[in-house]
Amino acid sequence: MSDLFDDNHNVEEVLIEDSIKSSYLDYSMSVIIGRALPDARDGLKPVHRRILYAMNDLSLSHRSPYKKSARIVGDVIGKYHPHGDNSVYDALVRMAQDFSMQAPLVDGQGNFGSVDGDNAAAMRYTEARMTKIAEELLGDLEKDTVDFVPNYDDSMSEPDVLPSRVPNLLLNGSSGIAVGMATNIPPHRLNELIDALVLRIDNPESTVEDMMKIVQGPDFPTGGIIFGRKGITDAYTTGRGRIKVRAKTHIEQKGNKEIIIIDELPFQVNKARLIENIAQLVRDKHIEGISEIRDESDREGIRVVMELKRDAMSEIVLNNLFKSTQMQVTFGIIMLAITNKEPKVFTLMELFDLFLNHRKTVIIRRTIFDLEKARARAHILEGLKIAVDNIDEVIKIIRASSDDVEARENLMSRFSLSEIQAKAILEMRLRRLTGLEIEKIENELAELLKTIAELEGILKSEEKINEIIRNELIEIGEKYHTPRRTEIVDDYDDIDIEDLIPNEPMVVTITHRGYIKRVPVKLYEKQHRGGKGKTAVTTYDDDFIESFFTSNTHDTLMFVTDRGQLYWLKVYRIPEGSRTAKGKAVVNLINLQEGEKIRAIIPTTDFSEDKGLVFFTRNGIVKRTNLSEYSNIRSNGVRAINLDENDELVEAKIVNPETKWLFVATKKGLCIRFKVEDAREIGRVARGVTAIKFKIPGDYVCGATTLESEEDEILMLSEKGLGKRTTASEYREQNRAGKGVISMKLTPKTGDVVGVVFVEEDKDLMCLTSVGKMIRVDMETIRKAGRNTSGVKVVSVDKKDIVVSMAKCQKEEKPDEELPEEEAGSETTSDNNDNTLGLV
Repeated sequence: MSDLFDDNHNVEEVLIEDSIKSSYLDYSMSVIIGRALPDARDGLKPVHRRILYAMNDLSLSHRSPYKKSARIVGDVIGKYHPHGDNSVYDALVRMAQDFSMQAPLVDGQGNFGSVDGDNAAAMRYTEARMTKIAEELLGDLEKDTVDFVPNYDDSMSEPDVLPSRVPNLLLNGSSGIAVGMATNIPPHRLNELIDALVLRIDNPESTVEDMMKIVQGPDFPTGGIIFGRKGITDAYTTGRGRIKVRAKTHIEQKGNKEIIIIDELPFQVNKARLIENIAQLVRDKHIEGISEIRDESDREGIRVVMELKRDAMSEIVLNNLFKSTQMQVTFGIIMLAITNKEPKVFTLMELFDLFLNHRKTVIIRRTIFDLEKARARAHILEGLKIAVDNIDEVIKIIRASSDDVEARENLMSRFSLSEIQAKAILEMRLRRLTGLEIEKIENELAELLKTIAELEGILKSEEKINEIIRNELIEIGEKYHTPRRTEIVDDYDDIDIEDLIPNEPMVVTITHRGYIKRVPVKLYEKQHRGGKGKTAVTTYDDDFIESFFTSNTHDTLMFVTDRGQLYWLKVYRIPEGSRTAKGKAVVNLINLQEGEKIRAIIPTTDFSEDKGLVFFTRNGIVKRTNLSEYSNIRSNGVRAINLDENDELVEAKIVNPETKWLFVATKKGLCIRFKVEDAREIGRVARGVTAIKFKIPGDYVCGATTLESEEDEILMLSEKGLGKRTTASEYREQNRAGKGVISMKLTPKTGDVVGVVFVEEDKDLMCLTSVGKMIRVDMETIRKAGRNTSGVKVVSVDKKDIVVSMAKCQKEEKPDEELPEEEAGSETTSDNNDNTLGLV
């Protein structure tokens, strides 16, 4: 052993970390270049390219009989791809799946898997051949259009890239994970890519914005809906972007129940696993309202049926499904590919230019090949023509020669022929000496000379090369025309379209259950006295209009939630409906978190510094902030007030220069009235200050409002249905953070205070009880009473029932036939204080 380390041996010391680093870099580059990432020119990874090349060797065109997949896989791994047969077969299977590839490159016969995640049958059972469009990738391969490299054992050669007449990288997309990097390129519609490439050829100065007018965005083979264009723009301009893809659904009616139908799924979503996930979420009560789910899909397409319970609202169920399941997924676009043996992230324009440059190289090499072939043939024909013109002498020279070598040399010497021409003359048959054959030679030579001139003209003119590329692209587009499958919907968070919307007056209605709509004011035309009026909205049995107001389409609605979050919604973003339409659930229009509840909806025409927002919390905190602090509209809302861990928002109101006092009421019958100025304006993210200190343990704020005059009236209601109207002057003004005064005399017969509202006699009071009864009361019928009283019976509730919430609503109207003729058209009131509507 010592002999190994004597001076005669060359021993080099290497640090182990350097050796590992070098080895790992070699391995990573092998994975990056040789396995995981596609070539930017033909859009294929090595395994896909080798599969197509092996099928081309086997003459498996789209017109040929199918061959066993095992035969194809065997050729691939035996000749070109030194990896496992399963990996090759998996790649072949995916190339045959119409739900994985926008334009499948393999025509499979047999079981090649399904969108439910079913595996393909074993390769000994399935058969395959190339599709017609796959042949477009291999066209002109035999004309030296691309470089060939040795295979893994140097026994034969394979193409380094395919000529590819179609922009396959963007057409079919690609995904792969290499070492330290990954690619995820979505598929696109072929006709859009062709039109964009033609525009790029016609107008080299075109921009990515010009391209995006044609290429709308990804087009997935499974369809679906892409929400928003920002991610698409990011991907096309930077090479990276994130897009939201949703399942396409529609609603069907079955009796008095709604049914949600899934028609299309997001790309690469496993249908069976999705249905299983939805069923589990329904069982775990994470998603409510679904009574049955079943798969009715067939060879005609996907149809997943979800029957809803009778009281379920399809909009809310759908919104929960999108949030909680793969009915909505985020597709992260990374346009990473290989160019010049190096990985690079490309923009859309770079990929277009790279493909066009590749096609230009292919056209030039093809033209050179055809030109050399034409010249070689013309050279032979020129020799044959010389021989025909001097046939007698040619025959004499041949007969006088001792062998073919001497004859060839004599011919070359006599007529100044090349060796190739002389050999062709010697091999010429006697039938070529007929008059017809001689004419054919002359015509063929004339045609070849014309072809040579044309080919030489192509090589000298870049315009002609571009014209050839352009014509071939147009031909491909016409041959493989396909409609768009994936719908792209503008996400209004990404764009500002306000300037495109006319600023018109609208009536906005919001129901207690959170349905909202807008209707043009002109639909409510003025009526003469005695008119019956017009129905404003058709609601569910357990719903009612809680608020409605007139706003212009450019006005803003602010939604404040119990978690202190504030969301914005432009009026023109509210779906426009007919007078009788139910409207759309608010949860589908703003990005509420799970379990988040809206406490206040505040309309405003501007974010003037003369106005403010005041917030009241359950723990007695009040906060006033200038309205201008909330002018920076964001899609996910902003934090309106920082809440303590055990606190929540109860109410929010807008204050203007006319507002003088803030009024806060507690559950245990106390209240406080203090000046607006006592709650000084503070920043948006602040916590606020104390509005009232609680005397009674367990007490908390149950309602609040703003006051402009001491003549304003406040309505309070207790759990047992007792209530009263009291003028603001009855409650003496105090300093903020006081313990307050009695607002309502409470006894076991009254229960605690439910809430407080500002009295508007043109409104009704709607009360909800714990057993689900809805009771409407005319505010005018409620008697005024002093501060320290229990009030009068406003609504009747059973012994075990209590009022749990209250809200103002529009005054109930009666049909004209129930009114005296002279009073028809005037507002009506309900004489029955226990006008129970009932809940299911």
